[in-house]
Amino acid sequence: MTLYSLLLTLPQEAATDVSMVNALVQRFNEGGDYMWPVLISLIIGLAIAFERIITLNRADINTRKFIVSVKGALEEGGISSAEEVCANTRGPVASVFQAGLLRHDEGIEAVEKAIVSYGSIEMSFLERGLVWLSLFISMAPMFGFLGTVVGMVEAFDAIEAAGDISPSLVAGGIKVALLTTVFGLITALILQFFYNYVVSKIDRIVIDMEEASIELIDSLILLRAGSPVGEKKD
Repeated sequence: MTLYSLLLTLPQEAATDVSMVNALVQRFNEGGDYMWPVLISLIIGLAIAFERIITLNRADINTRKFIVSVKGALEEGGISSAEEVCANTRGPVASVFQAGLLRHDEGIEAVEKAIVSYGSIEMSFLERGLVWLSLFISMAPMFGFLGTVVGMVEAFDAIEAAGDISPSLVAGGIKVALLTTVFGLITALILQFFYNYVVSKIDRIVIDMEEASIELIDSLILLRAGSPVGEKKD
């Protein structure tokens, strides 16, 4: 495809996008008042999901590179040097490492308890907001189903008032019922996708944190025994 032909297709694609937006707005307006709770659920749910994604991406570091840096600091400068490396590194792994190193003087058992305690705290920070995201995933289709029930009641009210059944009488109520259901389910599907992505991201960070903590404890045991930190016991 030449550049000229590509430029010719751009206005057509833009017009198609505009027509799709107009169609969505029209369907939204036809859905009635119960479309607004669904839309609010989508907006708040996406805001929570994007905030979690940004926070988790900032918390995610190259764990292997960080462990190597901490081991090198332990060999060269001891505990204080390793604490400085942890303090200058963001993320839950570095925070857990620093909590363990601060208890080094109290023994390995104290280090393990500090790692477990601070690991639980960091995990709660990672999972913050997921309860609300799960709530909106559940509420969006419920609002849609509520609109469905209301739409069907309106349809039967129209039949009762007219004393006759005809497609024109019940079409409006049934349309409201179907539109609210569709938008509620679409909202739930979108939010569920982001929820699963966030949960999988948290699981990977937690696994890295647990594996790194084991390596830190092994390194501290070697350091107290006077062995090189980079080596492992047979």
